[in-house]
Amino acid sequence: MTAYDVEAGGGSRGNPGPAGYGAVVLDPGTGETLAETAEYLGTAGGNVAEYRGLIAGLRAAHALDPAAEVRVRMDSRLVVEQMTGGWRVHHPELRALAEEAAGIFPPERVVYVWVPRERNRHAARLADEAMDAGARGEAWDPAASTAAGSPAAAAGASRPAVGWGSAPDLGAPTTFLLLRHGETALTPQKRFSGSGGSDPELSAAGRRQAAAVATALAARGTVQDIVSSPLRRCRETAGAVADRLGLGVTVEDGLRETDFGAWEGLTFAEVRERYRDDLDAWLASPGAAPTGGGESFTAVGERVEAARRRLVERHAGRTVLVVTHVTPIKTLVRLALGAPPESLFRMELSPAATSAVAYYADGNASVRLFNDTSYLT
Repeated sequence: MTAYDVEAGGGSRGNPGPAGYGAVVLDPGTGETLAETAEYLGTAGGNVAEYRGLIAGLRAAHALDPAAEVRVRMDSRLVVEQMTGGWRVHHPELRALAEEAAGIFPPERVVYVWVPRERNRHAARLADEAMDAGARGEAWDPAASTAAGSPAAAAGASRPAVGWGSAPDLGAPTTFLLLRHGETALTPQKRFSGSGGSDPELSAAGRRQAAAVATALAARGTVQDIVSSPLRRCRETAGAVADRLGLGVTVEDGLRETDFGAWEGLTFAEVRERYRDDLDAWLASPGAAPTGGGESFTAVGERVEAARRRLVERHAGRTVLVVTHVTPIKTLVRLALGAPPESLFRMELSPAATSAVAYYADGNASVRLFNDTSYLT
């Protein structure tokens, strides 16, 4: 059976104050670094940061091998004692974090060991790097880590980080990592495929894409929650990632694709041939709907914005994988940029591509990534 060592730690400069965590997964035989993760948390207490580091480390190990045995080493005696049952967890927030950590692996496959801080320097350094990056209003970048020569850092050096931090005075943003579902049989043919059609499943290519996304996100270790459109292709894509990360999936109906009415299953050329006037009106005005009772972009925008507000409130300060479709993703990016409706026709979004938007406490938003497919090559 595979075995891993997980070293995890967290800190707070003020307790509570600007906080962050770091975690590393090691090969216990060779000491080789297999995965690293760190994140700035905004304002939080030190114990919360320690628990968040533990959760991130366990998730990173789970992503490598869900059947592994794990030895956790931490310099937080409180976390070690609470996770082994020696001390009761009285604080509600810590109790929730402890329960989350305990649910990643079966308890019989995890051993906790307290170590002095000098023997937990790798995780402590990552936590410090995350807090330093957060103080600059930046994300912790694995490629810029002082441990950048490690295999884990080398693997992530060409990819943007997805666990962005924020300026300390605003706290941690709520970050949507927007994932378009993988291919279906209709995707290569560029047929209209919305919420009013056949609800196709992923094709073999789409399942391979979903697996590749899951591997990439597991290596980064920053996704905390997963939300999906109710349509089958999104639920299958989300499920592939969730299985790899050891997370559940929440379905949000507001993330479904546009209802394209009578255009469902047709190519653009076929729609132009059959419904030229309706298509021209749709291209010219966000208030125009597809033939046969479809949804206008205005209606979709209102639905997606309402879903966005619900999700930001529900997942405040967390990094959420949002698995959805072309129109909802483009709409979220458009709204974050304050771009006009016609910008929807000027964005190219590939199957299984990731984009990201961070939402701040002051109401502002920042587009951090668009149409990344580097992990598919």
